[in-house]
Amino acid sequence: MLPRAVLSTGSLVLRAPEEADVEAMTATCGDPVTARFLPVLPTPYTEQDARDHLAVAARTWEEGGAEFTVAENGAYAGAVRVSPPDRWGAVEIGYLVAPWARGKGVATAAVRAVTQWLFDQGVHRVELKAEVENLSSLRVALKAGFREEGRLRDARETRDGRLTDLVLFGRLALDAGEEAPSYLPPFEGGELTDGVVRLTPMEVGDARDFQRMMAEASTVVYAVGPVATLEEIERRCRNTGYWWVTGQRIELAIRDAASGAFAGHVQLMQVTPVMGQAMVGYSLLEEFRGRGLMTRSVRLLVDWAFAHTPLHRVTAGTNAANEASHAVLRRAGFEKECVHRELFLTRDGTRADDVHWVRLRSRPASPALAR
Repeated sequence: MLPRAVLSTGSLVLRAPEEADVEAMTATCGDPVTARFLPVLPTPYTEQDARDHLAVAARTWEEGGAEFTVAENGAYAGAVRVSPPDRWGAVEIGYLVAPWARGKGVATAAVRAVTQWLFDQGVHRVELKAEVENLSSLRVALKAGFREEGRLRDARETRDGRLTDLVLFGRLALDAGEEAPSYLPPFEGGELTDGVVRLTPMEVGDARDFQRMMAEASTVVYAVGPVATLEEIERRCRNTGYWWVTGQRIELAIRDAASGAFAGHVQLMQVTPVMGQAMVGYSLLEEFRGRGLMTRSVRLLVDWAFAHTPLHRVTAGTNAANEASHAVLRRAGFEKECVHRELFLTRDGTRADDVHWVRLRSRPASPALAR
């Protein structure tokens, strides 16, 4: 059983919940962001619900777990809950942050403090689960020294009845607990643009246009694998932020800067930090071709990668017959590197060569190449 305690870190004090917290708890648990990622909460959330939860929190302590109110300079800022240890002495930690306390590092500091306290009590393993679209929670786990250990598919039902994945993080008492910064930082301002194209993170609303693009005959002929279903593409869009935060890949919609219309897709994938290498891939809707949008998009993304990540090499693989793709890469500053013979399985069952391209950090592209 965990002993009752009061913890402090910086301007935060973590203590047992009390009656004085009810009003702030009601506002926090009734907040749309809280409600979205904690679908078990009643909606609407009332002061009576908050008072009922005070009893639940007291029972949590009695049953061997813990629940803290997080107070910042004396004011309610959130809560941290710890499950009772399982038979192997491992616990699960969860938290919420009041809307007025977000973006200030409150969750990271509170999770770190409680996790260290748990290790001091003899707990050897702390788990944290975050919904795949809850990017703030994913960042907190990484900043608090947790390591990603896997993904639990369709493990929780959302408030709208859809099943969603949970990302599992763990931290052991023997871990250093250092922050694990993403290899792929976010864009400043949330997008890249040159005034002609805008590159923004893929969203579920892009799924239908994406599927239409991938089903076009001119795309299918060079595609690898079958055309994905709308459900598969929507899931891919929901994973976009998770992949980015955890440094695995970047998936971007190409938008016409003037109209905002979806024009295509560009990605940075196969990110291999130990080699300083990643691969770029792309597709464009037929009605947007011939305007140089793809060259601009590839160049924007690769220029950003060399400016903001440790990447040294960005490669691209193309079907030997795909002259349009070859032209895009040349204009974006890539050089032909080698040929992988009979790599791509084509629609008719034969195999095509892969012409492999590379752009190096040490060889910046000429400005004239983008014209």
